[in-house]
Amino acid sequence: MKPYRHELKYYISNMEYELLSRKLSLTMDRDANASSSGMYFIRSLYFDNFSDSALNEKLEGIDHRNKYRIRIYNLSPRHIKLERKHKEGPYIYKDSLQLSRDECDALMMGRHQVLLQRGERVAKELYAAFSTGYLRPRVIVDYWREAYVFPTEDTRVTFDMDVRTAYRATNLFDKSLPTYPAVDDYDMILEVKFNKYLPGYIRALIQPVQSGERSAISKYCLARKYE
Repeated sequence: MKPYRHELKYYISNMEYELLSRKLSLTMDRDANASSSGMYFIRSLYFDNFSDSALNEKLEGIDHRNKYRIRIYNLSPRHIKLERKHKEGPYIYKDSLQLSRDECDALMMGRHQVLLQRGERVAKELYAAFSTGYLRPRVIVDYWREAYVFPTEDTRVTFDMDVRTAYRATNLFDKSLPTYPAVDDYDMILEVKFNKYLPGYIRALIQPVQSGERSAISKYCLARKYE
């Protein structure tokens, strides 16, 4: 079982990004999934129920909650992941299930029983969550990610840029989908994830950012703000 992880989030300016990215590139490896530009494109389709429980629990600061999403990379159907992100106080845990395009389409159309055809334990758990929670597609979130990794404590530092929402559209594979900026006052989002502790020299590198205000940022909530 994967461990619960720490997740720190900050809004940062483009100037802060330029400085920090340069430092991290000298001490950490880039994510292996990145293109020659050092980035990759992420699109997530978030699910919620008719009462918008996931949205409201986040806005109310509930410590114990789940979010469900389907995520694709570079708009390709080759790697489709159904994810459940669990929040427990200051810690997070994420488990996922690789989907075929047919399974993905079935879930988006509300045919949750497709998960019962899978043998994995998590597939049964996700089926229960979707069927009893009446989860349905709610919003798409797009952004570009630049990521750095370090083996100690599975440390991961990411810059998420040009975060956008498709408003009410939920067509996950539509390459011409109109989207709108979801972040107003800052250039991008910095996320720092690690297991038990953040390695000291990486902590020192991001110290100028950590001296600022840490934020409880949710891309899902940002994408729903136009409603």
